[in-house]
Amino acid sequence: MLEATPLGEGWLLRHDSDTLPAVVPGCVHTDLMAAGVIADPFLGRHEREVAWVGRRDWTYEREVGDSGGQEQTDLVFDGLDTVAEISLDGRLLGKVRNMHRSYRFDVTGLSGLLSVRFVSAYAEAEAVRGRVGERPAAYAEPYQYLRKMACSFGWDWGPTLVTAGIWRPVRLEHWSTARIARVRPLVTVEEGTGVVELAVDVERTRVEAALTVEATVAGVRARAEIEGSGGVVRLRVPDARLWWPRGYGEQPLYDVELKLLHGEEPLDVWRRRVGFRTVELDRRPDAHGTGFTLVVNGERLFARGVNWIPDDVFPSRITRERYRERLEQAAGAGVDLVRIWGGGIYESEDFYDACDELGLLVWQDFPFACAAYPEEQPLRGEVEAEARENVVRLMPHPSLVLWNGNNENLWGFWDWGWEPRLAGDSWGEGYYLGVLPRVVAELDPTRPYTAGSPWSGSWEHHPNDPAHGTHHSWEVWNRQDYADYRLSVPRFVAEFGWQAPPAYSTLRRALPGEELAPDSPGVLHHQKADDGNGKLERGLARHFAVPDGDFDRWHYLMQLNQARAVAAGIEHWRSHWPVCAGTVVWQLNDCWPVTSWAAIDGDGREKPLYHELRRLYADRLPTFQVRDGELVLAACNQGPAEWRGALTLRRMSVEGEVLARKDVDLAAGRRAVARVGVPRELVPAGPGEFLVADVWGSPRSSGAESGGRLRALHFPVPDREVRYPTPEFDVGLAPGGITVTARTLVRDLLLQADRLDPGARADRGLVTLLPGEEVTIGVHGWKTPDAKTARSALYCVEPTR
Repeated sequence: MLEATPLGEGWLLRHDSDTLPAVVPGCVHTDLMAAGVIADPFLGRHEREVAWVGRRDWTYEREVGDSGGQEQTDLVFDGLDTVAEISLDGRLLGKVRNMHRSYRFDVTGLSGLLSVRFVSAYAEAEAVRGRVGERPAAYAEPYQYLRKMACSFGWDWGPTLVTAGIWRPVRLEHWSTARIARVRPLVTVEEGTGVVELAVDVERTRVEAALTVEATVAGVRARAEIEGSGGVVRLRVPDARLWWPRGYGEQPLYDVELKLLHGEEPLDVWRRRVGFRTVELDRRPDAHGTGFTLVVNGERLFARGVNWIPDDVFPSRITRERYRERLEQAAGAGVDLVRIWGGGIYESEDFYDACDELGLLVWQDFPFACAAYPEEQPLRGEVEAEARENVVRLMPHPSLVLWNGNNENLWGFWDWGWEPRLAGDSWGEGYYLGVLPRVVAELDPTRPYTAGSPWSGSWEHHPNDPAHGTHHSWEVWNRQDYADYRLSVPRFVAEFGWQAPPAYSTLRRALPGEELAPDSPGVLHHQKADDGNGKLERGLARHFAVPDGDFDRWHYLMQLNQARAVAAGIEHWRSHWPVCAGTVVWQLNDCWPVTSWAAIDGDGREKPLYHELRRLYADRLPTFQVRDGELVLAACNQGPAEWRGALTLRRMSVEGEVLARKDVDLAAGRRAVARVGVPRELVPAGPGEFLVADVWGSPRSSGAESGGRLRALHFPVPDREVRYPTPEFDVGLAPGGITVTARTLVRDLLLQADRLDPGARADRGLVTLLPGEEVTIGVHGWKTPDAKTARSALYCVEPTR
């Protein structure tokens, strides 16, 4: 039977004459930090001080003993970052140049010093650029010239920390006669029957040995002969339970085991979990353009999505528990789709396992982002090899529903001035429209492929045409007011977002000793977007007066404005279902403490946007919208049953007086949007009025407030023009939190729980209270509850002075 010996301990890191203990999996930066050689680059402005690390060569070494008594021993690396020479006992085993692949070397009979010498990624990238020529990119760093996590080289939300190291596990595998080299599982549903077809490749030491494979799933067993180096075994599972996205059904998973046998002697075993479901991508043309709708088990979905970046710029530090925590946060916000962005990595099995269990659909980008990628060797062969490996590796996961060729590169060729600069040179089109769809069609025909995001489906339309396929909406953040999200109805919004600073305690930890200000040196260093603070302040000024010299107020308003901006987009686009079939917010998470578009900051703290997503992505969402110049209430129902409730509309003064009222019955069909016109006498006019819609009888599972109420608000003018009263409210302690009772209108009240204690978390974000209303805010991790202290951590909208 195949035996594995982990090689995670006993490593040393060498550079010049220095020797340090090394952790594997890991990277040079984390080893240098552990040894006290470099400061934590996440703190202050230390990132600049460690730039030299990425430009040096580094060597990992350890002793490897006798391979043992089996016929063959392989040295297996699950991941090497990125360009390296591997030697054992002075014998060169091979050279590698791709972070996204695994590697296997025959070391039978060898022992002694194992050496992995990493060449600077900069040196490799510059050498490749010298051979294939210059290619344009969104950033000046040379990330497009090697197969490495692009955001190692920095991004508009990430630090430039160019890593090297053995970033995934390494082991020795000892085996005899034969081993399982690859299993390609095709999991389908045929007329209610689950089908698992396992295409098996084997490697042999004895060509003449008779081999069979035996597979089991859900009590079904089947055998097949191995002829030469491969074979196929097929199993049918009657009445297989379907795997569903969260909110649409359950997520049953089935254990599959495949044994390789010589006679009755087991030689190797392969185990995975699978789920039975069908997935399609409806891209049919219609009266509105070209659709882009995911269909799972025949159910058409409005995708409630978030974009995912590597959760740490040092991905070897991300544990199974951390993946689970972050993805549970996503599920807790009502998310049902996670897009793994193309400037990162193919994530570990831990990520996809959690998505399988939580019912989170995964949209997987191939790792290409915001650059023209050469198609010459040595890159072309590496691209196909990594695609083949990772497509097969990820096939068992039912959560994976879409392969995407790249992020923004087709758009870049069209709009960013690349074509004249390239002058006919290759730029990646052959990958996205040739190599990658061919690999997916050959290996994984159960899942759809799209050439890029954004992509209109063909060169007949602009790649980012909102009427065709996927759309990235960035003009709003860069140049416009977020109200302008309401000016178009894309078929599928795969990226849009608005920035905000991280939580206060996250900034305090990242910038120890610094007096915080919007333009203080550390705050500016932890803002990587081009003119990021300028865009933040211009975006805020359209709605609020920008605070002068009050960092705490600035911090609150920027976080509020982020939530308002994303809400403007999602509420509008959801109300246009089924023309618009999804929104994927940029972004769920951060890889370090930074001002960014994330809903969860680099220390794992939830911004107000996170809690707003819980409202926006709930099954049932009431929202005021304008249709044909008239104000309507759109009742967006993504739930499995009809939504019936009592709707109360109230036109109110900001002082709390009810000026007009109407009660009507509301009914919205399952997975549908209903619209209720607002009578003219209820439409608020001017800065002293607003409109309140309360829908009663809504189940708590749909995101309703206590008492089964969902609420929508409409103010006819920007906040800076609203004649808000000076907010007055009472604060008291409650079991597990606080209560706030409003004596006036209190707009967008927020408890910043981390100001009470860095470990504290609130269970809700922004809430608007009418006079006399009360809210209970749960607080976890608060060691010394005190009502007066709680008041100091409460913020709300104040009248413009």
